[in-house]
Amino acid sequence: MQRKSLKTQDMARTIAGWLAGIVMAFPVFWMMLAAFKTEQDAAAIPPLLFFHPTLENFIEMNDRVGYLRHAWNSIAVSVASTVIAIVLATPAAYVMAFYPTKRTRAIMLWMLSVRFMPAVGVLIPIYLLLVQFGLIDTRIALVIITCLSNLPLIVWMLFSYFKEVPVEILEAGRMDGARPLTQMRYLLIPLTAPGISSTALLGMILAWNESFWSINITATQAGTLALAIASFANSEGQFWAKLSAASIASVAPILIFGWITQRQLVRGLTFGAVK
Repeated sequence: MQRKSLKTQDMARTIAGWLAGIVMAFPVFWMMLAAFKTEQDAAAIPPLLFFHPTLENFIEMNDRVGYLRHAWNSIAVSVASTVIAIVLATPAAYVMAFYPTKRTRAIMLWMLSVRFMPAVGVLIPIYLLLVQFGLIDTRIALVIITCLSNLPLIVWMLFSYFKEVPVEILEAGRMDGARPLTQMRYLLIPLTAPGISSTALLGMILAWNESFWSINITATQAGTLALAIASFANSEGQFWAKLSAASIASVAPILIFGWITQRQLVRGLTFGAVK
């Protein structure tokens, strides 16, 4: 009787999981269908499930906004901002994890509160600073802003991974004459490599999905794929088919990247969960 009950519960969880997955994936599926429709078919009521697919939207999207240029900007900003954030966050998390002070907790809470601050609240001062330094519509500005936006979250994640490492391991290295940089390089980083990798992957995903700053401080030179998508919604109306094509072309690289690295991401996120 108990086995039957357990099997029923497992089946219910499986069905609930599939239903949740279908609900979450349906918008992407519907957007993919619209990307291969004409504008007339995409705006048809009731919606068309059967139609003659076309690549016209993707061709026009590339001709209009220059997909490869925007994609390269997205890749450059995501990789550069994540690498810099990891380099800055690693020693910060190391100090907070193994050399805490009375203000460590307050500092970490302050960092997290800054992360949750609405970006629009600091748009004007940051915009004026970028104008002053001549950084409007540059990848450097996007890299700096994206790095600083994701830095608090990355520090918190690395801090939690570093806390899982027994202090005795670092103390043993210290007794052998290892300095802090040597301890991080040869002891801490190898032991927490899965966690650092998952943090870097998450940082890249967050940087890739950043749209607010890309739309507001870039134009033709440093615009990312988020700006390319936004360009299809203008005063002339909503071009649903072309907008869907641009969205699919923008989402596809990060979806493929996430699919390829999902095992490493899950491994890192569950790092230290089982002792």
